Amino acid sequence: MSTEGSADNAVLKEILEGLKAMRLENSQLASAIDKINGRVNVLAGVKQVKDEAATDAVNGSLSTEKAKEADSAQTVEAVSQQYEPTSPNAEAPPRRASVSKTSKIILTSYPGQSGVDPLPMEWGAKDPAVRGPVVVSRHNNTIRRRNAIGAHGGSYSIYNALAVASKNLDITHKPDFTNTEPAANIGPFPQWNDKKKIVAMDPYGHLAPWLYKETMDKEDVEIRPTIAITRAHMKLPEMEESVRLGRIVPDGKICINETGEVAVTKVAVEPVWYLPGVAERFNIDEGTLRRTLFEETGGSYPELITRHDIKLFLPPIGGLTVYIFGDPAKMSDPNGRLALRVHDECNGSDVFGSDICTCRPYLTFGIEEAVKEAQQGGSGVVIYFRKEGRALGEVTKYLVYNARKRGEDRASEYFKRTENIAGVKDMRFQALMPDILHWLGITKIDRMLSMSNMKHDAIVDQGIPIHERVPIPDEMIPADSRVEIDAKIQAGYFTTGTVMSMEELANVKGRGWEDIDH
Repeated sequence: MSTEGSADNAVLKEILEGLKAMRLENSQLASAIDKINGRVNVLAGVKQVKDEAATDAVNGSLSTEKAKEADSAQTVEAVSQQYEPTSPNAEAPPRRASVSKTSKIILTSYPGQSGVDPLPMEWGAKDPAVRGPVVVSRHNNTIRRRNAIGAHGGSYSIYNALAVASKNLDITHKPDFTNTEPAANIGPFPQWNDKKKIVAMDPYGHLAPWLYKETMDKEDVEIRPTIAITRAHMKLPEMEESVRLGRIVPDGKICINETGEVAVTKVAVEPVWYLPGVAERFNIDEGTLRRTLFEETGGSYPELITRHDIKLFLPPIGGLTVYIFGDPAKMSDPNGRLALRVHDECNGSDVFGSDICTCRPYLTFGIEEAVKEAQQGGSGVVIYFRKEGRALGEVTKYLVYNARKRGEDRASEYFKRTENIAGVKDMRFQALMPDILHWLGITKIDRMLSMSNMKHDAIVDQGIPIHERVPIPDEMIPADSRVEIDAKIQAGYFTTGTVMSMEELANVKGRGWEDIDH
């Protein structure tokens, strides 16, 4: 009997070892397939872009707006002349050493300056070769070819400077983009080639190193992506509760399991501003925009004034993240349904659960509804913008909280508290927000999971119809956030309920700091 048992154990052990080996082989195979898929996505994306450009070239060239651009150039040049020195033909910038402090300090550059030769940039051109890459690096062989002002990384560009200054980062380092290809293929869409529809991001930003590889090799310039696409799993306690309560049913594909784990495609986007287009969105001239950006950032970017020939600016601000539930290809399908939430960052609520506002509850509600739409064969999208505290910042936000809680925290005074401190109610300025929708190929929204009139109007003004607006359910509104939501509804937020008068708003009060029962 013992001999038979030993034999059985040996057989079981052999089977287990075989299973382990198979699992390892499958894992290695999956990894290899994923790498191939990444390269296929890049090749497919690059091929689609070039094929569409070739088709367009056969059918006729792109129309231009030369007269309007000439007028804009005149206003920009007028501003630049106010700051231009008597001798703009300064010597060419020297090659940068690996330690920046040993190089001559270059305060700015000028068009036509010796050694300055920016790569061509024709924003809105359908052919990527004609459009050209976004080049902002200050590497030795790249600095003279720059066609954009600013730096990569948005607000993190300052940390990059600290890394160089402290010698933790060699200034000559060039990224190795092996296996970094997009995890999903998005576009190209006609909106990518409309210079009025996309002005705040580079539509080719996810393909840049591969699309412009020949330029990188031939010109020896550094070109970086400003968009990255990956895949991940999302785990939120609210989603687990949704599964437990039966609102979400795991399907093994979108909602993966009983813990509410969700498969998601994520897109990170850094801002790239086409200055003439940004100015037009705000109904101001380009010269005014450039001068104000220069002066209100403490003179941080003098090329905004001296380089009127450069039309691109990579601002030092936060970007955005897109969370796509379901097949990314379905977002642009005019026959498929789309549920969308556009959400502006609120660290206190989104991350740490503060109940003074509806931000996290509305965010998680948006995610749940997006997942449901994807499970029903449509598409669900949540877009998360880095615009903390209505883009006023967290310090201003907390000062407003103090003013509210030390006074009578009434809904009728909600916006006044902010205006007293910041001088303005809101600085999110949704005019640039719809660009990401154009980039995703979205042409209509079936269910808009937002009550914001500003977001609604900005999207509709860009030619994207919204069929249904979905408010946050009353049961998800924390008691202390009634001040916020009731004030916003009275100011124009969408509601299926009643809109209070200012007299009624005066009776809506928030919780005091010491009020633990409210």
